[in-house]
Amino acid sequence: MAPGEVGAGDVLVLRALGLGDGLTGVAPLRGVRRMLPRHRLVLAAPEGIGTWLAELGVVDAVLPTSGLDPLPPLSGGHVAVNLHGRGPLSHELLLATGPERLVAFAAAGHTGPAWRADEHEVHRWCRLVRTAGGPCGPEDLLLREHAPAPDGAPVVIHPGAASGARRWPAARWRTVAEALAADGHRIVVTGSAAEAELAATVTGGLPAAENRCGRLSLPELAATVGGAAAVLSGDTGVAHMATAVAVRSVVLFGPTPPARWGPAVDPGLHTVLWHGDPAAATWGDPHADALDDRLAAVTADEVLAAARAQLAQGAGVPARP
Repeated sequence: MAPGEVGAGDVLVLRALGLGDGLTGVAPLRGVRRMLPRHRLVLAAPEGIGTWLAELGVVDAVLPTSGLDPLPPLSGGHVAVNLHGRGPLSHELLLATGPERLVAFAAAGHTGPAWRADEHEVHRWCRLVRTAGGPCGPEDLLLREHAPAPDGAPVVIHPGAASGARRWPAARWRTVAEALAADGHRIVVTGSAAEAELAATVTGGLPAAENRCGRLSLPELAATVGGAAAVLSGDTGVAHMATAVAVRSVVLFGPTPPARWGPAVDPGLHTVLWHGDPAAATWGDPHADALDDRLAAVTADEVLAAARAQLAQGAGVPARP
């Protein structure tokens, strides 16, 4: 069978979202594997993310797709698992492929566990899969165990985010980078090619800083994050990658509370900074263009103090000239 084909007896899992969604989906995907260990596991997801997870052995194959784009005609007889959304549209997308069984949250026309809006993203999908018979938990997020950073390992700064609401000002990242460089740390800045100018604001004129925006494949980005002394970022995919590879991190939150999307394991390795009210009925829009007030309230001094505290706990030492 071709890698992207789905046949009777296979499991088709839909999670056609971004990098952070793919990484937070690793734990429930492992639960699906335990639920149906003899079945071929096909992930419907963006090709780059799905291929990388297949190379890691989390899934067996990828069916390239994005969002709620229609899936290609399938022969049916498979098990479908919705790790994408609460339905009904994502349910309908999977039902159109002719599965013999659909694992999904309760929605019109489908019986399943109730969706809880206040649940952490990882706990939510693990609960769904456990209810269906696949044991899993937050500990299954990890792609490797924590290991001390080697001497001279760089500090990775990821200043970008998909929306302005979650993009901390570049000038503040620059302040943090300058201070850490003065401490003797090498700085590596990551991001997409479109974020190269943003990254240049952080790295420009700093001899100890390197701008790798647009130069890294997904496996190379994972290796860069995995080789860091610490990762500093906003609430975006690289933060979830640091969690997955058990590297120390400082993550800045704004419109979305860390109780929903923060690191779900290893609290000693990960510091979250957030100035929101946990008891609030609503928070901000994570997809808005304007910088969220809660994120704007995070200061460069806070980030620098948190980064230095994490670095001090690690075994690595700065790379001094």
